[in-house]
Amino acid sequence: MPYKNKPRPYKKEYAQQKARGEHTDRMERQRARRKMDSTSKDANRNGKADKREGKDIAHKKPLSRGGTNKDGYTVQSRSKNRAAGGALSKGKKR
Repeated sequence: MPYKNKPRPYKKEYAQQKARGEHTDRMERQRARRKMDSTSKDANRNGKADKREGKDIAHKKPLSRGGTNKDGYTVQSRSKNRAAGGALSKGKKR
């Protein structure tokens, strides 16, 4: 187990995230989720849009390939969205 005898270095982790460019992608994902939640219907009032419950926001052009929210995003099942990362690196199935 890491950090058993010392506190976790959150500042260092945050700086590393920014240096690797992960911070900007995370902010894009967060903005897309918030936009979806603010513009879509929320019948049970839990703060999450009904059509997004149990699903992911998938970017049409992946953030890892230079995509942004301007390129578009959609609601997709978690398994399909997360499997797409592997499919992108392998190429199209025949």
